[in-house]
Amino acid sequence: MADADNRLRHETSPYLLQHANNPVAWHPWGTPALQEARAADRPILLSVGYAACHWCHVMAHESFEDPATAALMNDLYVCIKVDREERPDIDHLYMSALQALGEQGGWPLTMFLTPEGDAFWGGTYFPPTPRWGRPSFRQVLQGVADAYRTQRDAVRQNAGSLRQTLARLAADRPGDLPGPATLDRAGATLLAATDPEQGGLRGAPKFPNPPIFRFLWQNAWRTGDPAGAEAVRLLLRRMSQGGIYDHLGGGYARYSTDAEWLVPHFEKMLYDNAQLLDLLALAHAAAPDPLFAARAAETVQWLTRDMTAEARDGQSAFAASEDADSEGEEGRFYVWTDAEIDAVLGADAPAFKSAYDVTPSGNWEGRTILRRVAPPADAAAEALLGDARARLFQARARRPRPGRDDKVLADWNGLTIVALARAAAVFGRPDWLARARQAYGFVRAAMTAADGRIAHAWRLGRIGAAGLLDDQASMARAALALHEATGEPSYLADAASLAEAVERWFGAPGSGYFASAADADDLPFGPEARPRTAGDNVTPSGNGMMTEALARLYHLTGAPHWRARAQTVLGAFGGLGDRLSACPTLLAAADLLEEGAVVVVVGASDDATNQALCAAVLTAPDPAVCLLRAGAVADLPPSHPAHGKPAPLNGSAAYLCRGGVCELPVSDPRMLASRLRARRAAA
Repeated sequence: MADADNRLRHETSPYLLQHANNPVAWHPWGTPALQEARAADRPILLSVGYAACHWCHVMAHESFEDPATAALMNDLYVCIKVDREERPDIDHLYMSALQALGEQGGWPLTMFLTPEGDAFWGGTYFPPTPRWGRPSFRQVLQGVADAYRTQRDAVRQNAGSLRQTLARLAADRPGDLPGPATLDRAGATLLAATDPEQGGLRGAPKFPNPPIFRFLWQNAWRTGDPAGAEAVRLLLRRMSQGGIYDHLGGGYARYSTDAEWLVPHFEKMLYDNAQLLDLLALAHAAAPDPLFAARAAETVQWLTRDMTAEARDGQSAFAASEDADSEGEEGRFYVWTDAEIDAVLGADAPAFKSAYDVTPSGNWEGRTILRRVAPPADAAAEALLGDARARLFQARARRPRPGRDDKVLADWNGLTIVALARAAAVFGRPDWLARARQAYGFVRAAMTAADGRIAHAWRLGRIGAAGLLDDQASMARAALALHEATGEPSYLADAASLAEAVERWFGAPGSGYFASAADADDLPFGPEARPRTAGDNVTPSGNGMMTEALARLYHLTGAPHWRARAQTVLGAFGGLGDRLSACPTLLAAADLLEEGAVVVVVGASDDATNQALCAAVLTAPDPAVCLLRAGAVADLPPSHPAHGKPAPLNGSAAYLCRGGVCELPVSDPRMLASRLRARRAAA
């Protein structure tokens, strides 16, 4: 048997530490593991997952904790374990390889590699015994090892073919800049895929897909067609009343296994909740809705109460996720029996059970996932239901909690900062803005290198992974959101500094940006496969977010080089044609660049009119709006379109500029708010 020393005990990733006591001789990803595989001429077994992943836990309990299975793994392979949240660049490459094999992606990701790190076969979850038409994991282990030993030419051919496929995926797709016709086609394609009854995209499982719905929302303001905005409102209403929402503690689970948002995989991810909070704020800004206001407040309460990560120097960012499992069962923390509800609520139980779908037989495996099935009641009845939820929350708090992955990820924190900044303005919560500023301060202080780059992961005082494009782009967006919310110039300077770091370390001359930095030295498949994509996933793409940041920098400064850089990225992917519908964040950035409004508010910052004008901009429901504060128009850079415009006769005023043309100044906040709703017709 190979040396069974498990090297994961030296890591900081909670997911890797979950496997630190396996009898498997796990290595973290890196050069030492690859060197060992080459020296022994043994194939590599790569297992990729994340701490909140239910099926990752299942495969770990069934196989990685089993001594006989572990012995087979150690005898036949060099075994490497990767936290996909810590190394999304590695996960992306091998997930792309799996999909190139014609397999459905997912986690746990199980890939078989040559000693050089080239993939030649793979899958996802494998059971411990043959079932569901799948071979057992032990059969797979033995079969792949035999093939590697006896069919080396076929293995090399498969590996070479996958390497070529990944190189093609990373190749340039240059073309024309996306214009209105491209955005129209993408909007129609995405809208046609939505579920007109249950919201979200059609079918099951149902994921929130926030980047898609964020684009549909902005596109509705571009076109004046309200269909995209209605699709967003329907998504938010159905999710916010469904079982995917935690009606006691706040926050949305990652996805629903059914088509009605009832049965989630119960893990809660920071990135989903950040993006959904942003959508709740936008929808409420357009048409105030008590449901959206309540869900926003409850979600922020969950973020601050349960997701605050380790503090440093009095500042703290947000943790990555909460697990689906507790006490060895998925969802055990969240579900209820009829008798448990009765025991807690007593005489108040019937009203609560009627409102939240609690029955003796349950709605999931004999238990109940709480979902709101009754329409809103009068204030007195809703107050009683609120009291019941609080009592149940206290009772639930006595249960063993699911695990929490408390590492800090810069890109996900950036999404959260942007959402908190918008929600703070829309819902009138300056404390939420203060929390966003604190998270930003933590990331900048604890995770920024001397060369200006922001690292990807941090935990226990250590950097866990180098920074990727997504981290720089997401934090640049966060800096710009805070600059607009506060007027503080340091945030604008930070955004510009991050944009320069991206250009230096991630730039592909004339071709957008690579996902990994130029000095990354542990990526597989060679430099020709270095990822470069604008396609969104559950989070916005790095190229999409960076293009948005560049467009905002252009609108806020008037400097033409920011516009030129944004156009370069857009042109780098213009050749995707109709496949640009998979890049909604990039398309929203194209709209922001060409049709975005920049509102210049001039006057004393402590003036009540000035503050009201700024508030009108910050609460605009059209996301393609930027706010620039200035003491006077003469203070603006000469390149800015508002520079040299007539100064207001007295007091504060706002100049609304689009396409390099500025309207006459206005001093009435209500008039300004109305104009910001009228890009076409109100959505």
